[in-house]
Formats: sequence, structure tokens, C-alpha cells
Amino acid sequence: MIRILVAFIALIHSYILWLEMFQWTIRGPKVFTKFPVALFAATKSMAANQGLYNGFLAAGLIWSFFIDDIYWQNNVSLFFLSCVAVAGIYGAITVTKRIFYIQALPALIAITLLLFTKYM
Repeated sequence: MIRILVAFIALIHSYILWLEMFQWTIRGPKVFTKFPVALFAATKSMAANQGLYNGFLAAGLIWSFFIDDIYWQNNVSLFFLSCVAVAGIYGAITVTKRIFYIQALPALIAITLLLFTKYM
């Protein structure tokens, strides 16, 4: 169950990478409807940079699946999930509350489940 949630979060961040790095001017206006359409072309390189960071989060979560030691697998997952949660909370505060539900909440649930099972 937890690994499925971690995989889902990695998939979300892989999608964000794709959207921000390769589809910013095409799909971006459909996703970020409150952002002025005229600014998408001007912010393309900024969005690509943000997408790259989301890719690093996805890569870290995917990496955790290849770690054999369950202790280290959980620690690596917790680290990257914490990064996702912090980024999602910051995005919710500075951009739109919707980011909390898309990024931070799934990460916080996965963190809680990992910590709960780790100490049981």
C-alpha cells in the first residue's frame, strides 16, 4: 500500500516535469488557468527549471524502489516525501491552495504511513 502511494507520488512529479519542461506553453494554460496566458512564453525557461526540480523528486522516490535494505529504503523515501511535502505546502501558500491537495497531502499521508509502520 505504501509503495503504491510512493509510486503514485513519483508519477505525479514525473507528470509535473513533463508539463513544466515540455508542455508549458501548450498544456500549461489549461492547467494553470489563473496565470495570464501572455506570460507562458516569457516564463518557459523558469517553468522548465521548476520541472527539473520536480523530476529530481520523482527520481529520488523511484530510486527508493531499488534499495534492498528496508531501513534505508524507508529513510530515502521519507527524505524525498518530506521534500515533496515542504514544496507542496510552500506552493499552497504562495501560488494556490490546490497544490496542497495535489502534492503535499499525498506526501504527508505516505510519511505518516511510513512512520506508523516503521515503529509498529
